[in-house]
Amino acid sequence: MNVSKTAALYKSIQKTICQTLEEADGTGKFTEDNWEKEIGSGLTCVMQNGSIIEKAGVNFSHVSGSYNDNMARLLGESASSFAATGVSSILHSGNPFVPTIHMNVRHFSLDNGSSWFGGGIDLTPTYINPEEARWFHQTIKNICDKYDTSFYPEWKTWADNYFYLTHRQETRGIGGIFFDRIQPANETDLEKMLNLTSDLLRIYPVIYSRLMKDNGHKSFTEAQKRWQKIRRGRYVEFNLIHDRGTKFGLESDGNIESILVSLPAEVEWVYQYQPEAGSPEAQTQELLKKGINWL
Repeated sequence: MNVSKTAALYKSIQKTICQTLEEADGTGKFTEDNWEKEIGSGLTCVMQNGSIIEKAGVNFSHVSGSYNDNMARLLGESASSFAATGVSSILHSGNPFVPTIHMNVRHFSLDNGSSWFGGGIDLTPTYINPEEARWFHQTIKNICDKYDTSFYPEWKTWADNYFYLTHRQETRGIGGIFFDRIQPANETDLEKMLNLTSDLLRIYPVIYSRLMKDNGHKSFTEAQKRWQKIRRGRYVEFNLIHDRGTKFGLESDGNIESILVSLPAEVEWVYQYQPEAGSPEAQTQELLKKGINWL
């Protein structure tokens, strides 16, 4: 299977994702930015200031080109050229009770014969609701179990370790799944990974539609909004310091606006901020740990 076949399927699902999110939000509409650069092309879809969604990016790209030294350093593999395609998305709500969600799937190949899939989906609530966390993880587990019952436990642990701010010693949120460099051994395994990543793309807007329906019309205070902005600061720190997709996009001369569309519209950093003991904010802070079995 070549990357072009994957790209055609991923791009078709991107359209469905945007349509589903528009319907769930009610008023927000995605604008489309078709971009082309020497390395390839993509479609960046952005929603801003919807009824519930404050900022959303749903990005598709299909790129190829020379494999440079910076890529080799990031990927730890030698080659002359590469091809890659993927869809990445982050959704931020203006309501503190609607979590931020992230999803990414990608198919990468090198001219040395190496080919792999990667991706993941994770949830970053401003206020952690254990019942909601359980439902989210069960939904993702159900997708994984269709293909291999070992995927969810392995990839959940991988997500706990990946979506972790080492400089803060806290997780970005409640995790989800993360996987990378999954190298199919044959065409059957290639089809399996294509189908699995496509299923993750399709379930992504369904998950967020429910989260918006359940939480999008809840009232909130200025203090709760400020806590959301402080938590968003951690999100920005992760994306700019640790996120592999951001790093690779910058190193490969990708479209900078598409790469950084994931950042939230409003953020705060408060020096030595500590939530009040026993508060909902403190309870959320205490749950930002690896290894929690949400199921």
